Amino acid sequence: MKIHSRALLRCAAFSGFMLWACATLSAADSSVAGSVSEGGRTFNVCSYGATGNGSTLDTAAINQAIEACSQAGGGEVLIPAGRYLSGTVHLRSRVTLCLGAGATLAGTTNLALYEQPEVPAFMPEARWGKWHRALVIAQDAEDVALIGPGTIDGQKVFDPTGEEHVRGPHAINFINCRRFVLRDFSIVDAANYAIFFQVSDDIDIRNVTIHGGWDGVHFRGAPERWCRNVNIVGCRFYTGDDSIAGRYWDNVVIADSILNSSCNGLRLIGPATRLLVNSCLFYGPGQRAYRTSNRSNMLSGIVLQPGAWDKTEGMLDQVYIANITMRDVASPITIWTKPGNPVGRITIAGLNATGVYRSALSVESWSDLPITNVVLRAANIEYSGGGKAAQALQEVKGPGVDARPLPAWGVYARNVETLILQDVRLSVAQDDFRPVIVAEEVHQLDLDNLKFTHMPGVAQPLVKKTVGQVNVRDTDISVR
Repeated sequence: MKIHSRALLRCAAFSGFMLWACATLSAADSSVAGSVSEGGRTFNVCSYGATGNGSTLDTAAINQAIEACSQAGGGEVLIPAGRYLSGTVHLRSRVTLCLGAGATLAGTTNLALYEQPEVPAFMPEARWGKWHRALVIAQDAEDVALIGPGTIDGQKVFDPTGEEHVRGPHAINFINCRRFVLRDFSIVDAANYAIFFQVSDDIDIRNVTIHGGWDGVHFRGAPERWCRNVNIVGCRFYTGDDSIAGRYWDNVVIADSILNSSCNGLRLIGPATRLLVNSCLFYGPGQRAYRTSNRSNMLSGIVLQPGAWDKTEGMLDQVYIANITMRDVASPITIWTKPGNPVGRITIAGLNATGVYRSALSVESWSDLPITNVVLRAANIEYSGGGKAAQALQEVKGPGVDARPLPAWGVYARNVETLILQDVRLSVAQDDFRPVIVAEEVHQLDLDNLKFTHMPGVAQPLVKKTVGQVNVRDTDISVR
């Protein structure tokens, strides 16, 4: 068997990528306890007048305890067992806010008692004003921690003048922070996002449970200032909107987590580099109704769509998705790109998805630049099926923001340099009379040990439109 130089280069590149992924996972699993304040004094909020009776406002007492801790050079602020009603709480550098066992920090329904951080002028979101309000805020802080095992209750605070005429303050919002640890607590019924942060680095979110609300963890950088070195590990999301979302990420690990949503599991709306998603479960339907409707079906498990919401500039590259299980999602993985967002290497290794009810796995460039390299390896995907032959003839239009039906039931590719399907199983639960794969403007298509449901009456399971080199091995498919 002849091994071409291109294949050797591809293997070498993938090996280097795997080394980075393994090193990144190892770093994410290492202890971050050093980032949590240790050895300092403990400041009990009850010593500053907090009652924890659930009806008296404890905002001032909590903030006084935090300020005293900060002035003393840092330490721990303890919120002991009780229910503490509060407006905005401000975290400071070198302060660990501990929600003790049985402690709940509950957001007041009085919207006037929520404050907003100052968003840098270069952020597109700066103009949104009060949308940034939150129950817990940190700004320009370093070496901060919020730890459990207690609870933050956003109380579904309703704001008729807020986003969608319903959303209130976020549960946690921090801006321009470094070395921030969030660990071992729960957030319930956030009035908007549960955890929201912008232009921040070295963030570790671990063993956090989020029930209800809208987005679970949403973080954004900007073209001038990306969010770097973010770990989301061992968390559980049961959200009404996207479980994890954002843009302008670099060196991000999402691992060992459960994502259950009435929207998307992971939605990327802008550039990202060095993104690792490993050993996660994505499933629907969601536990809560989405927005004000009764919809609870989950949309895409993972959707990478830079530029979907508004124009963004920057690369999507070095994405590695591994050991993923999905159930009852609209589409398993959706990759779309628009002008200004080139896409380099994306590897999906180990994907088991069942009950995919709307759309094929899709890889689509809608700009002049093709997506460089996408590998789908060791995948077993079961679709609901039910597609009609006429759907295979429909024109494919540019994507919106959610997965839409496509002319193939298994894989749809458009404007891609190299697409590799290796050790892939594609099946349908109901008869589907569309092709299994549709490839348009694909320079090189490799099908290696591809197995799929053969449907009587479908003469061409693989439909090619302006496809260059096709390499087939151990695959029962004809190439004409």
